[in-house]
Amino acid sequence: MAQTLFDKIWNEHVVSSNAGFPDTLYIDAHIINKITSPAAFEGLRKRHVPVFRPNQTIVITEPSFQHIPLTDLSRFQLDMLNRNCSDFGLNRIEQLRLDQVFPYVSYPGQTIVCDEKFSDILGSLGSIALGISELHVEQVLATQCLLIHKPKRMKIEVNGKLAKGLGAKDINHYLMSEISAGGANGYFIEYAGDTILNLEMEGRMAICKMSREIGAFGGLIAPDEKTFAYIRKYGSLAEVENQDEEAFQKDLYSDDSAVFDEVLEFDAEDIGPGNYGIGLSKLVQSRSNLHSAGMITFDGSAIIAGYNDTDYLLNRLENIEEFENLKDYKIINGD
Repeated sequence: MAQTLFDKIWNEHVVSSNAGFPDTLYIDAHIINKITSPAAFEGLRKRHVPVFRPNQTIVITEPSFQHIPLTDLSRFQLDMLNRNCSDFGLNRIEQLRLDQVFPYVSYPGQTIVCDEKFSDILGSLGSIALGISELHVEQVLATQCLLIHKPKRMKIEVNGKLAKGLGAKDINHYLMSEISAGGANGYFIEYAGDTILNLEMEGRMAICKMSREIGAFGGLIAPDEKTFAYIRKYGSLAEVENQDEEAFQKDLYSDDSAVFDEVLEFDAEDIGPGNYGIGLSKLVQSRSNLHSAGMITFDGSAIIAGYNDTDYLLNRLENIEEFENLKDYKIINGD
């Protein structure tokens, strides 16, 4: 059966799926920082639960600027992060910002979770990257899985040649003006078309970064030679370097006959310089698409009330035979 790229990656990582309930999605890489992790680690302590896959938990510390003194709050957060890393056996990547470490922890075909502000960028490398809150950080630390409903699939295709001087930012402004701030609620987006693929990797990152601004769970772009060249240049994943890239890329694209829930097509010739305004009618219309507050978290993930608890997920996974075989999943920094 023909599948979208999103479906191919998602389905390979589903540990269990039951109608009417969230999927249990296996996570290849979990990026945490000093802001979203303290409450999660405290929850693990109270439950006496270790970090399930420490080698797949990437801890990022911010760079220290000697000419800018740390505030008491920042110093306290860093001290707590150091303590938690020590207590739970986690290694840290020092002196790197999140955007600097992306090529080191991401490769096409992965599922990744991290801070909501940075998750979308990873989609440019052909990964399903999801932004999660503190509540979900504890789930992933304890189980290396995430309870989440599978989003709908949207394809945004832009074809044609951009006018001289225009780039990813202008594409973003145009798409936002056409789709509206809530036009992609409930969707995960695949960006396609020759206009998108002709962008450099930094431009692709900017395109994917826009996904949450139009209401989507995230966005991704099918990997190509440009993607792997970027990973080889800036990344440090020996496993990727040793892969037969032809075999690795063989299935990482949407099949020609794959069915998306919605397809939007745009012509690059219609795109002008940025700063488009979003029509009031579209903003008002988008509000009607919002789910009830009781069914979603603030980050937009549709999780049924009562099934968003780490204890529930731990108990559920204990009764799933596939969970015992998670070690067989193809992972980069696995145990």
